[in-house]
Amino acid sequence: MQKTTQAPTSSSPADPGFKLPSEAAKPNDPLPQTTPPTAHEPIEVASPPSLALNPATDTSARDLAIGATAFLVLLVIYFFARNAYVHHLVVRRVSPSSAGSAGWLLFVGLGFMSAAAVLAMINAGKFLTFAVTAPLVAVGIVALMAALFIGRR
Repeated sequence: MQKTTQAPTSSSPADPGFKLPSEAAKPNDPLPQTTPPTAHEPIEVASPPSLALNPATDTSARDLAIGATAFLVLLVIYFFARNAYVHHLVVRRVSPSSAGSAGWLLFVGLGFMSAAAVLAMINAGKFLTFAVTAPLVAVGIVALMAALFIGRR
């Protein structure tokens, strides 16, 4: 007993999945065009959107929370650095009141500088402007310089 199996036949011809283009679709000119067909049409130029309709960028609550957490971690680190700096100055025979003042100025200076950096990382388009960054950096630099000069007394 021989068993024969035959493939099912369909009424439509089998699609090979790949077809060659017909001879009628070939262009008459074998050289490529040097100018596109739209070369002689007028050009439409779109104007940039106005800033009033398009705000710079929106800062999400998640970005603000991450930035605030990073800033608080930096402040804790700066507090320990302040204590180490005060201790270092007292060991160098600087009066404790001057060392304490220099330590707090170091803390304030580092805090303002890191506030400028964190705000710039949160949203550079919104916070990295002269009106926001310049005062933070200026106060930070003045406080750091004052900490160094007070610590030398």
